[in-house]
Amino acid sequence: QVQLVESGGGWVQAGGSLRLSCAASGRTFSSYAMGWFRQAPGKEREFVAAISWSGGSTYYSGSVKGRFTVSRDNAKNTVYLQMNSLNVEDTAVYYCAASRSAAWSTVHRVPAGYGYWGQGTQVTVSS
Repeated sequence: QVQLVESGGGWVQAGGSLRLSCAASGRTFSSYAMGWFRQAPGKEREFVAAISWSGGSTYYSGSVKGRFTVSRDNAKNTVYLQMNSLNVEDTAVYYCAASRSAAWSTVHRVPAGYGYWGQGTQVTVSS
């Protein structure tokens, strides 16, 4: 019922910044909580950040807190991930996801907590 498309990935040198966008289709975007996950080669998909449907609550993994910021603009049906001070360990395919789970507040860190996923966008950090 909601389609998600990520954009904004690319190649950046360590210490640089990127802003990822996730555009959603449908009239009910504002009722979904949103999450960002990433998957590096040979690794399992891991939680990065999440934001509630109102934008009033945000969550971050310990490895990105203080460097990444998640935000949303419901009028534009878009969620963002601002990534600063990037390092090589941030290299991965980044996915956005949408959730209507009643238990989202407790499952926001696991992929099973989300029912809809984008196709992913590659982020490569060098040096």
